[in-house]
Amino acid sequence: MTDKIPLALLPGLLCDAALWQPQVEALSDIADCRVADFTTQDSIAAMAESVLAAMPARFALAGLSMGGYVALEIMARAPQRVSRLAVLDSRFQTDGAAEASRRRGLIELAEKGEFKGITPRLLPLFIHAARLDDAALTGTVEAMAERVGKDAFISQQRAIMGRRDHSATLVAIRVPTLVLCGRQDALTPLADHQALAAGIADARLVVVEDCGHLSTLERPDEVNAALRRWLLAED
Repeated sequence: MTDKIPLALLPGLLCDAALWQPQVEALSDIADCRVADFTTQDSIAAMAESVLAAMPARFALAGLSMGGYVALEIMARAPQRVSRLAVLDSRFQTDGAAEASRRRGLIELAEKGEFKGITPRLLPLFIHAARLDDAALTGTVEAMAERVGKDAFISQQRAIMGRRDHSATLVAIRVPTLVLCGRQDALTPLADHQALAAGIADARLVVVEDCGHLSTLERPDEVNAALRRWLLAED
């Protein structure tokens, strides 16, 4: 393959380019990977516009968690720009009352100066329980959170709380679509992904075993294989 596929990779809450590093390395033979930076925007809409401004006229799009919310916002705003879509460990619905309350509590902690304590609180939600003693994995997650920082964390949480429901967006999607999640994702459970895949014509659902929310880091080989199949699938 001579022409690489432009591929936008969208990170989740408290994540940066390190979230997608295994995929950038594994897919660089077929894709021109560009990881978005979501540390300066104050809404999902602004994040979506920043991706559209940075990418060429037509590109492949993959987002994890908050990045999935942004990916669906892009599909609502400029579906003609996207050649294929991958949504990982995410959902199309807005937060329920319990999730909104948890986010407000974390914002309050951060505003009180307790941001350093947030990542240990979130780690059991971010990764599989069996990986909590994996120093390399937890170190990567903690380092991402430190780089993103308190101010961007608060902005991201507020942006997520203000996102819109994308039920209507799903039915209009007409590009090859991959929906992927970890079997043990504690933040966006399998049922969310089943509903997401069911709402998109001909979407492919991939469930990664023994995996939590940050599938790209937890099970990179399985995720890389799924993304490669998706990138090379016929339109």
